[in-house]
Amino acid sequence: MQTSLITPESVFQHHLDAFGNNDIEETMKDYTDQSELWTPEGPIVGLQAISSYFSWAFTLFPKDNTTFELIKLIAKHNKVYVVWRAESPVVNVSMATDSFEMSDGKIVWHSTAGQLVNK
Repeated sequence: MQTSLITPESVFQHHLDAFGNNDIEETMKDYTDQSELWTPEGPIVGLQAISSYFSWAFTLFPKDNTTFELIKLIAKHNKVYVVWRAESPVVNVSMATDSFEMSDGKIVWHSTAGQLVNK
């Protein structure tokens, strides 16, 4: 029997895939009720609030009409840092960054910020 090792990189990849597919159920599998998502607007805490945030974010980045480029990924211990850019019919993101802290295969802390310009 082969077991797969859950690494911060694998949790991030699952998060990225779920986000890219606008799949709220898969996205929320990466979080717990104690998870925190920090944004320029303030902290978002708990599954229900984080789910609402991603439901809104999916409207900005529709899965079939968004181009995404991962510019940089740094992973060390239980942390992941990424720099990215994206374009959709709704927004242009010239640069954004996300940071994650993982524990037991879950995102316990996530921060996000970027330069979003509405179209």
